Amino acid sequence: MAYCLENRLVIGVSSRALFDLTVENEIFKSQGVEAYCRYQIEHEKDLLAPGNGFRLIKSLLAINELPGQEGRVEVIIMSHNSPDTSLRVFNAIAHYGLNISRAVLASGASLTPYLQAFQTDLYLSADEADVQSAIDCGIAAGIICDDSLQTYNENSEVSQIRIAFDGDAVLFSDESEQIYQERGLEAFEENERNLANHPMEAGPFAKFLKTLSDIQKEFPVQQAPIRTALVTARSAPAHERVIRTLRAWNVRIDEAFFLGGITKRDVLKAFGAHIFFDDQAVHTKSASEVVPAARVPYRQRGVGEGADP
Repeated sequence: MAYCLENRLVIGVSSRALFDLTVENEIFKSQGVEAYCRYQIEHEKDLLAPGNGFRLIKSLLAINELPGQEGRVEVIIMSHNSPDTSLRVFNAIAHYGLNISRAVLASGASLTPYLQAFQTDLYLSADEADVQSAIDCGIAAGIICDDSLQTYNENSEVSQIRIAFDGDAVLFSDESEQIYQERGLEAFEENERNLANHPMEAGPFAKFLKTLSDIQKEFPVQQAPIRTALVTARSAPAHERVIRTLRAWNVRIDEAFFLGGITKRDVLKAFGAHIFFDDQAVHTKSASEVVPAARVPYRQRGVGEGADP
């Protein structure tokens, strides 16, 4: 019987998001694909260190060990590597005991058709073009920040996965954000006040949040393996529409921070986020100094429409 991906949380992750391939990427950029391939083959037995997405992926895979959750999370390596240059990545996967057995090794071809074929719920990559393409096809995706590499302690245990989201242009559409950009804060607040009872359209991560919420609902509140947070620059009076939108979607957010322009960095550190998704580089760069962060490029204009999660 064929293996079915329905009712699973499917995560696609690039090798550079999972492992630290800083040196290898510099070789690729400065010397080209042949030098990169040669280096990978020559260093097949050299262990790769964890990257910024490693702790999140390892923690998500641990959900499969909970009673009644066997096979709930499926992680798939999505890579531009060729099969011939991929052994080093699989050696690292085996060394760290990650239960990852499936991979797409595309030898430089587009990964987007395969993200759709594997019914991917979330794609993490360090490649902006790949992430933009995924977003344009309606798949939640983030460009993981690798300028600040987070320290990974192999002996530290994660009792609860903590995922934080920005609001506008991430969980919600960028319609309100556009009003702020074009007409200023006063017009933005007036719009949100007038539309407080009208749910916002879904953004690129709305469906992913719904999938996480479905998993959370299978556990008592205090025992859920995942805890979520909304960390937004919104503040009163723009908070009400957010709360009513999440209520209309019937999704759960455990913590919400309406910061009104206060930096998100310290709040994310206090929350202990294993990943933070935001659409603005200024926020992900600052956040990545203390927690793993990923930038979400919003859907290109004219490509697709928002829909309820």
